[in-house]
Amino acid sequence: MKYATPDKVAKAASGIDAPNRPGAPPLWRQLQATADILVAVRSGVSGTAAMNQVDTSLRAGVQSLVFQVLRSLARAEHLRTQLAVRKPPPLADALLCVVLALGWRAENAPYEGFTLVNQAVEAAKRSPATQAQAGFVNGCLRRFLRERDTLVARSDLDPVAVWNHPAWWITRLKLDHPACWQEILRADNLHAPMTLRVNARRSTPAAYLERLQAAGIAAVASGRFGVCLRQALPVHLVPGFDEGVVSVQDGAAQMAAPLLLDGLKAGPLPRILDACAAPGGKTAHLLELADCQVTALELDAARCERIHQTLGRLNLQAHVMAGDASRPADWWDGELFDAILLDAPCTASGIVRRHPDVAWLRRESDIAQLTGIQAKLLRSLWPLLKPGGRLLYCTCSVFRGEGSRQIETFLAHNTDAVLQPSPGHLLPHFNANRESVPDNRTGDNDGFFYALLEKRPA
Repeated sequence: MKYATPDKVAKAASGIDAPNRPGAPPLWRQLQATADILVAVRSGVSGTAAMNQVDTSLRAGVQSLVFQVLRSLARAEHLRTQLAVRKPPPLADALLCVVLALGWRAENAPYEGFTLVNQAVEAAKRSPATQAQAGFVNGCLRRFLRERDTLVARSDLDPVAVWNHPAWWITRLKLDHPACWQEILRADNLHAPMTLRVNARRSTPAAYLERLQAAGIAAVASGRFGVCLRQALPVHLVPGFDEGVVSVQDGAAQMAAPLLLDGLKAGPLPRILDACAAPGGKTAHLLELADCQVTALELDAARCERIHQTLGRLNLQAHVMAGDASRPADWWDGELFDAILLDAPCTASGIVRRHPDVAWLRRESDIAQLTGIQAKLLRSLWPLLKPGGRLLYCTCSVFRGEGSRQIETFLAHNTDAVLQPSPGHLLPHFNANRESVPDNRTGDNDGFFYALLEKRPA
């Protein structure tokens, strides 16, 4: 969940703006697959996992449609309730909502309204699960085309439809960020940029920008190590990606490694733990910036392989281990660490623009469970840190319970912990002009939280 959203790339690759392009898969098949993914997400399956089940010939186009649907799902559901009092079977309902999400705002629809309707009816007819509802789908959608302005105006009265987030999520943002909750929600519903981290061992942002310019690729600097592309590209087309010159990493996430390393008082080869390390982006950034011994710990053994792949592409080495960070007795060798990076499991509420399924997968009850896990990780890892060492706690969340309040509680119970100057809550931000942003700030970033803790010597 830490990579750039490829929806613009998928749209271009699939020919989604050209449904009659020779060789392009028929739109009805793409709508069927998109509806299947929506059913899966509603049942609790992540969009990424559901997308992996889609036929490869359809995947690029379907991915673009799915992102657009999820960014207007609440609007579509409100419209569907106006068109059909009784909720239809799951797949038929998903197909209806897919078309309503794509077509509710005519100027942003990927196809003409009648094309969407005709292809949706074709999709319904061709699936045994929806054949019996084909006429119903046809009737609902044709009524929608006739009454679109009136139906949309009614949906404007529903905050969930307007902001495309669950009601509990909106309420929590109002409490946590009363001055800017609307800005956060607006940013969530926009496309995420493709931001690259330049490998400090191989190049600099200035030099890499020159390389991009020579290749005819428009980009701007972002932060100390980042470059933001004006238009996303498939990674294999990004100059220098395969040879490890750059990596895909959001600007907010790029702040972790320098925050932990800058001013770290340690010997010539600091011993660092990256807890919850997969897919390895922050582990790699630590190794790009400093000569150090990094232990990359990940609970899931399968996800450890992703860390190995990340490091292999960059020609970097770390000690990668499978283990539960909250149970050090199972994996720790007893030698204290100079620094610990804890990128804790969280709601991922700060990366909705990059993963719009998150808003529909999370439940309000998840927050209490996750804050409990975060607190346990902090308690378990703090004793592994040397006196004078530093622990950087971070989450890709905008909820204060997973950020500032979590740290306030920890400090109240650990008098040897001192909060150092830290960014705190970074809120999702959209830099419409993709302007260059200097120093340690980001110009188009995800939501994140950072707290740098130093252990007071005994």
